[in-house]
Amino acid sequence: MAPSLSQSTKGVSVRQIVPVLSILLTAAIHAAGPASVTAGASREFQFEYITRIPAVEAGKLRLWIPVPQSDGHQEVSRLAVQSPVAYEFHQDPEYRNRYAYIELPARRRPAPLEVKLTFQAKRRENRVRLNGQSGQERPAELARLLHPDRRVPLNGIIASLAEEQTRGLERPVDKARAIYNYVVSTMRYDKTGEGWGRGDAIFACNARRGNCTDFHALLIGMMRAAGIPARFEIGFSLPADRQAGSVPGYHCWAQFWLDDVGWVPVDASEAWKDPSRRDYFFGAHDAHRVLFTRGRDIRFNPAQNGEPVNFFIYPYAELDGKPFAGVEYSFSFRDLGGPGR
Repeated sequence: MAPSLSQSTKGVSVRQIVPVLSILLTAAIHAAGPASVTAGASREFQFEYITRIPAVEAGKLRLWIPVPQSDGHQEVSRLAVQSPVAYEFHQDPEYRNRYAYIELPARRRPAPLEVKLTFQAKRRENRVRLNGQSGQERPAELARLLHPDRRVPLNGIIASLAEEQTRGLERPVDKARAIYNYVVSTMRYDKTGEGWGRGDAIFACNARRGNCTDFHALLIGMMRAAGIPARFEIGFSLPADRQAGSVPGYHCWAQFWLDDVGWVPVDASEAWKDPSRRDYFFGAHDAHRVLFTRGRDIRFNPAQNGEPVNFFIYPYAELDGKPFAGVEYSFSFRDLGGPGR
């Protein structure tokens, strides 16, 4: 007989009763995207996300590991967690990101532990016709997406820059394109030195360099300052020229809202890397990616003791209530099926 599972009445957590267990969960596939989304390429793959918890002498350890979900552009299936310790699934209260939560009591653990998350996914190109009609209702989250994040202020230099770049423009789509053009033309993808990688809009504005978080912090800040709701998304890119291998780190991108279109995908850092696709990435995300979480300043449930998490793609851990950087992680993928994705 299979081990029993208890599920909360609100459906936001699943508790593992047996410590060593692999739970297979087939995620529900959301309804198809809006009419303004065009049909395009897709990619099917298996993804492996490994978290290694080191041996520690003592202390209560708490760990949050992000878990991907299905949406209109990706289907997540055959999700499995292999863990030598008990865990629970939860969602954060603001963005509804899903994660596995582990709590280890304060005792000596002489051996490292490994938690392996695997899943299969089918990711579809998300390409939007900017002259289309979505028929979507304005989502409730738009109000939040016009407010600042801790590292994305909407006043001062960000507000001035947004006003300068959109002066004389009336339509939100024209303002959005002007902001996108400014970020792609002005920023430089450069991970040397210090300060990059935090998604700090002020740093990006002044240094005019950074990685994808910095590109999109500036873009999102300017869009929100111009009255355009915009949201942050983060996951992993898959190499278009490889069918398997390790994934070195995260990639992030953004979407903004137009009332007559719906959510519009943008990827400013990829547009900088490949100028020939600058027009493409204003209104499209290719299929070579997988989304894990949305939003900045993440507050978990159960809540962390530390500050809100800047963005959530790597495991977050606390030891005796303080952020713990000793957790290691690695990622890999393998394509499924044949060519023609």
